[in-house]
Amino acid sequence: MTAVIAIDGPSASGKGTVAARVAEALGMDYLDSGALYRLTALAAQTQGVAWDDEAALEPIAAQLPVAFVAGSILLNGEDVSATIRQEAIGMGASQVAKWPAVRAALLERQRVFAGERGLVADGRDMGSVVFPDAKLKVFLTASAEERARRRALQLNIDLNSAAYQAIVDDIKQRDLNDTQRAVAPLKQLPDAHLLDTTELSIENAVKKVLDWYRQS
Repeated sequence: MTAVIAIDGPSASGKGTVAARVAEALGMDYLDSGALYRLTALAAQTQGVAWDDEAALEPIAAQLPVAFVAGSILLNGEDVSATIRQEAIGMGASQVAKWPAVRAALLERQRVFAGERGLVADGRDMGSVVFPDAKLKVFLTASAEERARRRALQLNIDLNSAAYQAIVDDIKQRDLNDTQRAVAPLKQLPDAHLLDTTELSIENAVKKVLDWYRQS
């Protein structure tokens, strides 16, 4: 049976960075499931499909022409690694992710990533829905203000600016969307380890996950 580490958590919590480093340390594959929802939102936008049109979104998600190549994310052969990280596309991902048909279309696509090398997968429902039998489940979080601070630093935004406050508001809205949707809401599972990184470095967060894995 393939060893899977499922790391779930809210947006901008650092779970992607931690998951990628854990995968590298263990020689496992890495799945950024959030990228698939971002790609669905971007593909829909490109095709003129509204993010609230579940019926039209389902075939887009099912047939998403995506490839993960050498650290880049390709959509229809075009490198969209930077484009899908835009705040607007992040909000779009949160909107398309609430539709059951979209989640169902992407479910099997995500499970295919679990190969012989083992897999570290990050997202919102990796431990609850996609990989319920994961060897290790982690719920990685941080305060909304700290997550906004990290995102602002990435984007070189002044922490005293209106742009920073907009990021805080955006993160809180996405948290609301993710925790209150009817299908696969974001929540900490009873069998998941809680990892609050508000005052924790990436290195220490990675070490914590590796320690839990080796003890599991």
